[in-house]
Amino acid sequence: MAWVEVNGTDIHYVERGAGQPLVFLHGMSSCAEAWFQQFEAFSGTYRLIAYDSVNHGHSANSPRGEPEPDRVDELEGVLGALNIERPVLAGNSMGAMTLLRWAIRHPTTAAALIPSGMGVRDAAGATLARWMSEPLDHEVLLLPVGDSFTERFRKEQSQLFERYLRLRSTATRIEALRDPRTPTAHFPDRAELAELVPKIASPMQIVVGEVDRLRPAAERLHELVPHSRLDVIAGAPHNVYYEAADEYNRIVRTFLAHVL
Repeated sequence: MAWVEVNGTDIHYVERGAGQPLVFLHGMSSCAEAWFQQFEAFSGTYRLIAYDSVNHGHSANSPRGEPEPDRVDELEGVLGALNIERPVLAGNSMGAMTLLRWAIRHPTTAAALIPSGMGVRDAAGATLARWMSEPLDHEVLLLPVGDSFTERFRKEQSQLFERYLRLRSTATRIEALRDPRTPTAHFPDRAELAELVPKIASPMQIVVGEVDRLRPAAERLHELVPHSRLDVIAGAPHNVYYEAADEYNRIVRTFLAHVL
């Protein structure tokens, strides 16, 4: 286990392998270790890094009663602290939003971009699910996942599903959900995405599950970024990288072999 201080926050990260840096950005209420299936698949080829964003995993909490730090500023701090200049960035959901906002600030810097479970949404689609926006009940210890997985996966891959629950239900995340912080998004904010994502020049592979509620947003992102690729994984849900890891990894491997 390793930590680095980023903008005054103690950030936990995991790292394995050597070569081209491939940085994984987790989704809301997830954590770095949730990418373990990607670490197993790619550690022989790339330098893999995944970190816990503030108020998640084993990283520190931001102060109660204050807005949480901008996650793009955090990403820039992590890359700087780990001496990563031209990364491949792969992010799911919240992590994909961070990736896209960072890429707008740095349209040519990334070696490649792999957003999944996210895209460009309209204002009506930007509301958080109720369980994500209200304070967590103090009796809850394993965090809810909403529709991030299919019922079939929960039943047929119960051990893998339960591992996910245990991995992310850390004291840091539970504390943050019991005392929610206000998200911060300086430049760009979500309202600017549709206008600004076409300026992103780095190679982009978009991945989305067929039954993900954000599939229309992913398809819109593909339309707005003309050079991007889009793969829709049949039967897969929002957490496509986890439930459909084999197919996700195949898509990523093929894409990176083509662009790097």
